Amino acid sequence: MATVREIRRRIKSVKSIAQITRAMQAVAASRMRRAQEAVLATRPYAQRAWALLTHLAAQRREVEEMHPLLEVRPVRRVALVLLSSDRGLCGAFNANIIRQALEYVGALPVPVDVVAVGRKGRDMMLRRGQSLVADFSDLPAQPVLADVTPIARIVLDGFLDGTYDAVWLAYTDFVNTLRQEPVVKRLLPLTPTEMEKQAMAEYVEEATLETIEVPEYIYEPDPRTILDTVLPRFTELQIYQSVLESIASEHSARMVAMRNATENAEALTQDLQLTYNKARQQAITSEIMDIAGGAEALAQARAAS
Repeated sequence: MATVREIRRRIKSVKSIAQITRAMQAVAASRMRRAQEAVLATRPYAQRAWALLTHLAAQRREVEEMHPLLEVRPVRRVALVLLSSDRGLCGAFNANIIRQALEYVGALPVPVDVVAVGRKGRDMMLRRGQSLVADFSDLPAQPVLADVTPIARIVLDGFLDGTYDAVWLAYTDFVNTLRQEPVVKRLLPLTPTEMEKQAMAEYVEEATLETIEVPEYIYEPDPRTILDTVLPRFTELQIYQSVLESIASEHSARMVAMRNATENAEALTQDLQLTYNKARQQAITSEIMDIAGGAEALAQARAAS
């Protein structure tokens, strides 16, 4: 059994850790509330924008003549935008999305270039030997659309110049404080399917432009002029919304992880306190027995003399 001094040191260190995790929980909760407000405020607009984009892709006219971002072509190379966090201590948040992204990469028979947003995803992809073409770390705590524009420009330019034939987005969707779901969604080319079907299963079963019958839009002044402005901006918006979803999920996961760590530290402190009391009681008993034994020996020595 450990000595009383060692147990006392362990109790002190565990209490210090509990104070740190409790403070980190409070900080994560505060940031989570702000991130949750941001993601819930922009989510309806992003969903409507996605519906409009897929509606445009479902027009009966030749979509290749409308805009290149709507062009479906044979896939020879793919870009994957991976959203993770810059810091750890957030439970399985990073592990879940990275595992989902690696499963997706492993299922594709074509080369995949990774655009990493966050150091955790970047480091893992480099350790796994994946092709990393860009790294965006240290995004602001409350990013604006201009902060994600460089990310969008890389994938948009790569798709337009033919470097990539498809662009996918791997991020963590914020459901609620206790639930965050990793998602791999196709960003480009736009296909006329429901948002829920733009998931990992789609890289196995591709959708066609005849999937949905929709009314045809009337454009003024002309379709190409409007789509040249609308499509890139709405595509940037989808990336921005994914960043907000990922940030809200990260802070939620960190808050829950720090709360669990604090509770575990408090439980460990109680166990160590019991062990400390037993060790102290045993030490006191041993000292009393030593004193009693010494007194008895001294009494016998006096009696013999």
